[in-house]
Amino acid sequence: MDGLKASKKRIIGLKQTIRAIKENKVRKVYVAKDADDHIKNNILKESNGKDIEIIYVNTMKELGEACGIEVKASTASLLKD
Repeated sequence: MDGLKASKKRIIGLKQTIRAIKENKVRKVYVAKDADDHIKNNILKESNGKDIEIIYVNTMKELGEACGIEVKASTASLLKD
């Protein structure tokens, strides 16, 4: 998760991540292992066949902290340069 907090080219949250994946703007997606199954399935479905690295993080709390926010996060993504 190096660089996730410092990156200005990041998105936090499911809706924004899905939109960016559909627009082919994402290079990495971080998904919390304890997120709801429908969230994980949506990310996998939208990422299928695209050159996107999916990285699993243990908890939503850990992912939120890595993003520099004080709430839990189910997904986050880094955008292409």
